[in-house]
Amino acid sequence: MPKRGQLRVLLGAAPGVGKTFTMLEEGRRLLGNGKDVVVGIVETHGRAATAAMTAGIPAVPRTRIEHRGIALEEMDLQAVLDRRPGIALVDELAHTNAPGSKNDKRWQDVEELLTAGIDVISTLNIQHIESLNDVVEQITGVPQRETVPDSFLRGAEQIEVVDLAPQALRDRLSGGFVYPAERIDAALSNYFRLGNLTALRELALIWLADEVDQALKGYRKDHGIDSTWEARERVVVALTGGPEGETLLRRGARIAARSAGGELIAVHITSQDGLRSGNPATLAEQRALVEKLNGTYHQVIGEDIPTALVEFARSVNATQLVLGASRRGRVTAAFTGPGIGATVVRESGDIDVHMVNHAAAGKRFTLPPLTGALTRKRRILGFVVALLGGPALTALLSVFRSEDSITTDVLSYQLLVVVVALVGGIWPALFAAVLSGITLDFLFIEPLYTIHIHQPHHLLSLVLYVLIAGLVSFVVDRAARYTRAARRSAAESELIQTIAGSVLRGDNAIQALIDRTREAFQLPGVRLMRGEDVLARSGEPLPDNYHASIRITDDTTLELHGPDLAASEQRLLAVVTAQLAATLEHEHLTETAKQIEPIAASDRVRGALLSALSHDLRRPLAAASAAVGGLKAAGPDLASAQKRELLDTAEESLGALATLVTDLLDVSRLQAGVLTIAEIPTDPAETIAPALDELHLGPTDVTLALNHGDAVAHADPVLLQRVLVNLLTNAHRYSPAGTPIHVSTSTFGDRLEIRIVDRGPGIPPEKLDDIFLPFQRLGDTDNTTGLGLGLALSRGFIEAMHGTLTPEDTPGGGLTMVISLPTISTSQEPS
Repeated sequence: MPKRGQLRVLLGAAPGVGKTFTMLEEGRRLLGNGKDVVVGIVETHGRAATAAMTAGIPAVPRTRIEHRGIALEEMDLQAVLDRRPGIALVDELAHTNAPGSKNDKRWQDVEELLTAGIDVISTLNIQHIESLNDVVEQITGVPQRETVPDSFLRGAEQIEVVDLAPQALRDRLSGGFVYPAERIDAALSNYFRLGNLTALRELALIWLADEVDQALKGYRKDHGIDSTWEARERVVVALTGGPEGETLLRRGARIAARSAGGELIAVHITSQDGLRSGNPATLAEQRALVEKLNGTYHQVIGEDIPTALVEFARSVNATQLVLGASRRGRVTAAFTGPGIGATVVRESGDIDVHMVNHAAAGKRFTLPPLTGALTRKRRILGFVVALLGGPALTALLSVFRSEDSITTDVLSYQLLVVVVALVGGIWPALFAAVLSGITLDFLFIEPLYTIHIHQPHHLLSLVLYVLIAGLVSFVVDRAARYTRAARRSAAESELIQTIAGSVLRGDNAIQALIDRTREAFQLPGVRLMRGEDVLARSGEPLPDNYHASIRITDDTTLELHGPDLAASEQRLLAVVTAQLAATLEHEHLTETAKQIEPIAASDRVRGALLSALSHDLRRPLAAASAAVGGLKAAGPDLASAQKRELLDTAEESLGALATLVTDLLDVSRLQAGVLTIAEIPTDPAETIAPALDELHLGPTDVTLALNHGDAVAHADPVLLQRVLVNLLTNAHRYSPAGTPIHVSTSTFGDRLEIRIVDRGPGIPPEKLDDIFLPFQRLGDTDNTTGLGLGLALSRGFIEAMHGTLTPEDTPGGGLTMVISLPTISTSQEPS
């Protein structure tokens, strides 16, 4: 069986970056070095430079496949296998083969070539990688039906990014080096937007960087390399869940920022049984901080913290480790030996370790407060067990007392202390330990009935006895504290997630907050009041003597009915009330904006209307009046030519007045929201042709490129024609003599776009928004330009049809007006 061929993939962020050109360039170089290179298939897409690069490279003839009466050309896989070249150039790895081909996809053809021992150089765009398909669709809005599995691509021996700056790619596109002229404008405004190209470029570079990182890890593993390779700084910060974590993270971020490409990695080591863990709330806050610092958070399970930490650092090829100074005091350290930090330093090898001081370092050990994690009921029960169990046990042991029973007596009291610790925690256990110690000394240790210890080792036993009791009770109290904290954090997280989910599902935000509050605190009823009005209610109706009233805003209160809330629940309630306040403020601002906007818009229109009336209506009125006055004053002695001129002037001026009044009425209807729209399936071609006829524009004035297929717009054909007439009039007015207007149609997603392109002077970017304001024009006016309502009306008509009207710069100079309308039957252009 022949040795498997090697695959080399040239990866690009978008079409047009030069992948095929680079592949052919490499093929020519290899051919010049004596390699056996053939072209399996190359798609030039009509690009002259690409086609020129194929000259001189042997090519395997394509095969022709008939499908529904159409002849399709594909790579002749069998011919390439029979030819058995050393290297085959196969373009467009994600291509779907014509029906009837041996394989459905071209990458499957490439797999057969590789299996036959033929090396392959191929090309691929980032949007065709299977795992990135949904990400690319979110960025561009265009779904990709042709994809290559990640597993196949990651099996390639070489993956290279053919990179081109986004603006340079747009310049190539504008120059006609990527797509034909009729597709340039649509491509620039849709898939090839500057933001889209920047995001796709970043995606390609990140994907390749991840691939390189995986390859590096694989190489180190295969060669048994444990030492750190400082390709870039990777700073691992060890988090314990204590308050010092924020300090450590910020120090680690500063260390990582000192080198280009530095990476911050936070890790928390927990045990398999979950008993050794930090404060969940603190860890959650520190995890959020890691994300703000552009780092990553990891949680690792390990019984030996130093070993687990060092192994994790080596697994991510860390160069630096940041740890907090020990919180143990010197006395504790003297008894317990070297801490985690010292062990990590000893085992870290060539990884630099930073020990960072913090406020909690070296603090003394303190007992938990009397009001610890256990409930008051359990603590009282612990004291009761100690008071009742001690005498009962003493009476029982006294019956069986002998000289040899001292060991049994001590163990029995020890068991009592453990039971009290399990029931009531540390303080009842200490009480039981002291009480039982005195009882042992008084009743069971010689000399009897005295608080006197005759043998020194009896004193040591008594001290150890009390110490053991204290340690057991401390463990019980600490376990209870962690359990309560975990339950509280879980409840808070669940409540916040439920509220967020309700809002995201479209539920009323305030009602969702009220419902979740009642459910979380198990209250019979909750309501939100504004004065005497109920804004939201959940549960049972509240009586007049409701439990509590919490002020949310100056005029809004939250009323709770039910049992008193525990102090530990007040913090969660504060989170809910803060969210309620923010939601109320947002709704208030939204409502205020809605109320103010119509008034402000009406004021702007009224002021502009008065200004325009005083300027624009005066001129046609004055011209008409002067013409009629001239006819009246001249009487029958006026020559027929002069009479005709005056009548034409009057007719033109009165016609202009009629147009202005019509536009004013349309503006009034738009402002009042009473414009009647008859939205029906509309073929744009059926509105473009009448608009051109109305303006008497012929083939020398306009070029057409109607590429919308069978898609039809959901629009009012009469209003759409009025919009087109206005836009074509403006484009024709400002286009240079002899330069035709270009009108094209295309589809993008579920939208149909009409583009009117002129090569005139264009509009400065800062003026683009002004052209759509009523009664606004660029420059002065004359008797034929009207009130400046044309574009304002055009945008109003289009938006009334749920579309958009957007101005864009024409590549090479000029203005492009883009009408985007919703379609009824979608026909998407392949990318």
